[in-house]
Amino acid sequence: MTDDQRAEEFDVAAGQNHQDEPPQYGVGPFSIREVALVGVWLVAFVVSFFSIDEGRFNSVWTASILWILSIGVPTVAVFLIVLRRLSPTGIRRVGSLGIDQFASVAFSVAVIVWLQLVWETVAFGIDSGRWVRTWVIWVELALMLIGVVLTVFAPLLPTLGQDFRGRAEVPAHRNARPIRPVSPRPAAPRDEEPAGTDFAEYAPPAAEATAAYDTTTAYDTGSAYGTQRAGAASEAGAAPLPDDATSSAEPRAEQEPAPATTAFEPAHTRDTYEAVETPSSTAEPAAESSQRHQAFWALVPEERDVVDEIGIPVFRIGPTAWALVIEDRVDVFVVRHEDGRIGYLHDVTGVTRG
Repeated sequence: MTDDQRAEEFDVAAGQNHQDEPPQYGVGPFSIREVALVGVWLVAFVVSFFSIDEGRFNSVWTASILWILSIGVPTVAVFLIVLRRLSPTGIRRVGSLGIDQFASVAFSVAVIVWLQLVWETVAFGIDSGRWVRTWVIWVELALMLIGVVLTVFAPLLPTLGQDFRGRAEVPAHRNARPIRPVSPRPAAPRDEEPAGTDFAEYAPPAAEATAAYDTTTAYDTGSAYGTQRAGAASEAGAAPLPDDATSSAEPRAEQEPAPATTAFEPAHTRDTYEAVETPSSTAEPAAESSQRHQAFWALVPEERDVVDEIGIPVFRIGPTAWALVIEDRVDVFVVRHEDGRIGYLHDVTGVTRG
């Protein structure tokens, strides 16, 4: 539905507003203000054909494009005022301006143009003592000032203001309505994180890697430090070494007796250490961390906001579509939208994992 159609509906619904005001009398279909405005324009239009310069003929119609703002725009405004009375369903506005608003702007601009000509004439006359322009500019300035009174200040005058009272209320043009609030632009998305299958490259080392690292110290079994580690492993319940490894280690231990103290452990603490857990116990945190970084699909039971770092909503997810979670931070999910935006879901209760 267009603004004009909506305005017609308001005209029908607000027809009773005219009954609250006294009747308005005029000349035929025109009000007193409109008749006065047409008369002022008619005189100004006729006078505009006279020359504005002394010594040679030069009217506003022949002086370049001076006629557009000085008399052309007021002529369009008066034509629309007359057309509005003769055809009420015709043109109702010029852009986002009503016809009366456009007339106010047209006569105000014309006053500025004629005032500029008068100012230049007076300034040149004071400097040189000669008047280079005729009486036309003075008459036109006075007529345009009267036009400003009939358009801009008419609602404030008792008799002329009757033309503006009792009018039906209609919705404003969309360009004349209050502006919408401006929302802050969402923060730029951070660098894209690896896909779910690539998180394994960044996960902590697994149990096999840790065990392999520990077994590389077997080359030092001949030293006292290596012998103590072997004893600690046997006390913790580790698997015994093979017979050949044990037989090869014993002669070496006999040939190279361990010193009383080592650089790694003082003598008074060599037999007081506690047994450590096997490297296999470190595999569980690594697997848990890898699982937290594994991407998965999630479905929330109701509409929830996904916000940025400072808490401004970026987008929403709901129960109608699955959302991609690229990181699980226990109480916060890092969610990626299908258009690439990334945000944080703080309410993770009741989320179904896919």
